[in-house]
Amino acid sequence: MERRDELWQGGPCFYYDTDLFPPGTDSFALAYFARVPRGSRVCDLGSGTGLLGTLLLAREETLTLENVELSAPAMALAQKTFAENGWAERAVFHLGDLRENGNLPQPGSIDYVISNPPYFPAGSGASAKGEARKTAREESACTLEDVCAAAKRILRWGGRFALVHRAERLADVLCAMRAGGIEPKRLRFLTKAPDAAPSLLFVEGTRGGKSGLTVEPPLIPGSVEWERVYFRE
Repeated sequence: MERRDELWQGGPCFYYDTDLFPPGTDSFALAYFARVPRGSRVCDLGSGTGLLGTLLLAREETLTLENVELSAPAMALAQKTFAENGWAERAVFHLGDLRENGNLPQPGSIDYVISNPPYFPAGSGASAKGEARKTAREESACTLEDVCAAAKRILRWGGRFALVHRAERLADVLCAMRAGGIEPKRLRFLTKAPDAAPSLLFVEGTRGGKSGLTVEPPLIPGSVEWERVYFRE
């Protein structure tokens, strides 16, 4: 079912479909974690219904955004969101598989890549109901390595890549980024409480960067900082 919501009352809207993949904490927190310089050209790999792009464009009016998405229905909702918010001229859409170079922005043309990729290897555990949810949840249409390879191809030298993933796949994430020529530079976890194990990780890397990883304090729901994640401050 198609739905419309607003980031704050009277603020930018976003459309989504409960039969696809509904908005979640991970996208809001990733957009907050990302440090996107003013004036950047950003690419969202696996952009879905455009929530990440909506969050970034709402925070910084100087950004332009390229969206790469496999699902035509999801992309149609993203286009609807950006048009209603008056951002149509700030967004470009690439419909297709991110593993195909022809569906990506030009090599070296992007300053900042962001992605909320599938979290689970294909065939691990129970599959989500519906093909759209399965593709968003499992690495059936693309793997973590595929996402990192696409990010490397389109990033300029020194450009940055940020993603969110499950905390238990930390080793996989860091290895895939480094193997793809993107050096992990910032790492942060989301945890429900100061003494709880983390559930999500956020990492930002630099194409061609030198080694050296900064681990930031955890992001904790309910904290004062958490209010900024959801535009409440």
